[in-house]
Amino acid sequence: MAAYRRRSEKSEAFLCCKTGDLAKLQYLVETKEVEVNIRDEWDSTLLYYACLCGHKEVVSYLLDNGAQCEARTFDGERCLYGALTDEIRDMLKSRKAVTTGKACRDSYQEFLRRLLEGNCYEDIVFVVHDETFPAHRCILHARSPYFAEMLETKWRHKSTINIKSAVVRPQAFKAILQYIYTGYLEVHLDCYEDCRRFAKQCQMPELLGQLESKLQAILEFVPQKPGTHVSIVTIEPPQDSTLLQDELQFLADIAVPSVFCQFYGPGILPFCGEVPEQSPFADVCFNVEGQYFYCHKVFFCCRSEYFRALLSDHFSENVQDPYYSLPVVTLHDLTPQIFAKIVYYIYTERVELTEDTSYDVLCFADLYLLPGLKRICANVISRHLSTDNVISVLRVSRMFSLTKLEDQCTEYMAKYLDKFIESEEFEKLIIEDAAEINDREETDSIVVVDDIRHHISRLVETFSEMEEAQCSLHMLDVLLLRLGLDC
Repeated sequence: MAAYRRRSEKSEAFLCCKTGDLAKLQYLVETKEVEVNIRDEWDSTLLYYACLCGHKEVVSYLLDNGAQCEARTFDGERCLYGALTDEIRDMLKSRKAVTTGKACRDSYQEFLRRLLEGNCYEDIVFVVHDETFPAHRCILHARSPYFAEMLETKWRHKSTINIKSAVVRPQAFKAILQYIYTGYLEVHLDCYEDCRRFAKQCQMPELLGQLESKLQAILEFVPQKPGTHVSIVTIEPPQDSTLLQDELQFLADIAVPSVFCQFYGPGILPFCGEVPEQSPFADVCFNVEGQYFYCHKVFFCCRSEYFRALLSDHFSENVQDPYYSLPVVTLHDLTPQIFAKIVYYIYTERVELTEDTSYDVLCFADLYLLPGLKRICANVISRHLSTDNVISVLRVSRMFSLTKLEDQCTEYMAKYLDKFIESEEFEKLIIEDAAEINDREETDSIVVVDDIRHHISRLVETFSEMEEAQCSLHMLDVLLLRLGLDC
């Protein structure tokens, strides 16, 4: 049976917002994990099209799931101006502001935002005209050459830094910290020049360029749209930007023993001396089969409840590493190679995996309570689906509660059903799913059968594909009759 043609999931999501197909949009967001704040080639969002086309239920769903629509921002004003009905405009105005970058499923951004808000292993405090800003030396060091130099010299032995300069306002300092931690920035236009000046001092050319581009966009937008008023400047990283992860990766590169380092930047070579290099301001050491990983509690404790509990228990043991006298936690039952993958994920939300290593990392991601890493493993596994492994992968997806991977497996079976219809393993899977229903009636549904039928029907776009789909559904019905099942 030929594979079905289909649009990309991103294109489907935009089409749903234009046509008002809420059920399909829910499927794409909740099962296919399409982000609600994606943009198209015209820099337009899903929410913008839903507002423009007047689909109130879709607008409500997107807002509930983290769509950005701040009042007095470029995106917010654009949605308000483009809204087809007053009812949608009132809905946008009545909703509480959604903080930029707080998409509900983006655990990495949520983690960084929590660090910015404080009360999570801060080791330095800035006082700017009587306003206090707790921070983390390791993050400042990785993100700004200016902060790195000051932390290694003038501020090296200080825990509180008083900034009294008249040109540094608290609002601008707060905005720059927001950018350092999250890659986002949100500030009133009155503070624009202060932020631009401060970004230049902190040696952040990318931020300077983004500030100038955003101001130009505002100056061009407002005169063309009567009644709009933009007073908040918002910066967010381009969809393909990896700057934040690239710079925080510096901490992971040094934390991981050089032999297991998976990335090397320009001019960086692995450290080959006898004494391991210590990551800047590391405060915990993990011992894995005699290999030392010099890490930061703020990353491990705030990203994983497992490590939060583990580290709070171990620090009473008072074991120190032989090089830097940091508290040591020994981890068992995993290799340094696998733990290095976990370290990279914790610091950067990305990791290099092969099909084979993804299964090993998946087990420990589940143990260490890292759902985002589980999803990355699942994405790698999904790229290697075949008629030989898809049923075993389906079982793995269910074992680890990987909804998207399970859906991809049943979609694969739907596309190539003729290759499974005579398979004993496929028959066994159907029988197992049927047996899962307690006191099953003759016409009760069977999960895997329902999912395959759903994908066969969903992927039909042409008349010839409709004929193929009917043929596939008939084959499935014949198999069920042969197995004595009716659903």
